[in-house]
Amino acid sequence: MKETTKKETIGTITELPLELLVAFAEHPFKPYSGEQLWDLVKSIEEHGVLTPILVRPAKDGQRYEIISGHNRVNAARRAGLKTIPAAVREMDDDEATLAMVESNLRQREQLLPSEKAFAYKMQLEALKHRGVTCGQVGHKSRESVSDEDSGRTVQRYIRLTNLITPILDMVDEKRMAMGPAVELSYLNRDQQEMLLDLMQIGDCTPSLSQAIRLRKLSEAGNFDSDHLDEIMDEEKPNQREKVTFRLEDLVPYFPESSVEEIRDIIMKLIEREVKRRRKERSDDRDR
Repeated sequence: MKETTKKETIGTITELPLELLVAFAEHPFKPYSGEQLWDLVKSIEEHGVLTPILVRPAKDGQRYEIISGHNRVNAARRAGLKTIPAAVREMDDDEATLAMVESNLRQREQLLPSEKAFAYKMQLEALKHRGVTCGQVGHKSRESVSDEDSGRTVQRYIRLTNLITPILDMVDEKRMAMGPAVELSYLNRDQQEMLLDLMQIGDCTPSLSQAIRLRKLSEAGNFDSDHLDEIMDEEKPNQREKVTFRLEDLVPYFPESSVEEIRDIIMKLIEREVKRRRKERSDDRDR
């Protein structure tokens, strides 16, 4: 597309070729999938794209970056369209980020914690560039990050961006509550990976009080495998008997062992597996 043509599109609604559209860099929202996606595809096949997407000229001078409308673009491609109606606006990076996050927060009915976390982080950084302080963000003003979540809640969501992906996935999947997740976000990556090994083997997650203690150990420089094992071995009422074995299933493998001996053998195998994983991770870091 010639530059003169591109300039003429600024501030107008125009039909843009789908091949000229690129996704917003580090877009934090997951695309529609499954029934939600195909419902949108069907709607576009029947009625077309009723609401224009919002784009800005890309830095390469040839294409357009999608600010709002990623799902409409994806569905339009699947519906076989070649062009899509778009509003073209000139925006700097901060303006584009704020518009992208605001449109998604407003339009999406349900958001995963991880989506809110990275969206709020991007929005807060853009606001800081525009001279808005963290204190101002906490107030319900025109410049606030969220009209629904308080400044403190926004900051708690942003803490989640410090979690390693498997633990953040647990939050999205509602296998870990927000409170413990925020506390665990203060652990460094290696400490989180050590904890992840125990959670996966034991099919458990730390309670809020355990997560707080793990954070304190980390901040005091006392976080190690012994302290971690001691805390995670504590029995929690909401996680009793989460992993169970029937004795008749185990006896064939331990025909001459008592119940206590079988338990001890299984615990030693688990301990050996945890140590093996830690050694592999340590060796990978040393390579």
